[in-house]
Amino acid sequence: MVWTLEYTKQADKDSTKLAASPGLKAKAQELLRLIAIDPYCNPPPYEKLVGDMKGAISRRINRQHRLVYCVFKSKRLIRVLRMWTHYE
Repeated sequence: MVWTLEYTKQADKDSTKLAASPGLKAKAQELLRLIAIDPYCNPPPYEKLVGDMKGAISRRINRQHRLVYCVFKSKRLIRVLRMWTHYE
C-alpha cells in the first residue's frame, strides 16, 4: 500500500528550485517514489534527525541537498518538509 505524500509550503518552493536542475529533479523524484512505497527503505540510507527537527528523517539528494520528511504511521502520511539545501 502506497503512503500519501503531503508537501509543506517550503517544500513546494524547493521543488521549483529542483526543477531548474534536471539531475537533482530526477534524483528527488526517485527518492519521493521510494519513500511513498516505504519511508524506511534502505538503501538509500536515511538519517533520523535530532534537536529542533527531532522526529524527521533526512535523505541525501546529492552532497549538498537533502529531502527531509516526517512520517505519520497512523494516517499513512508522509509530510515532506524540505527538498533543498541543508535543513534549518
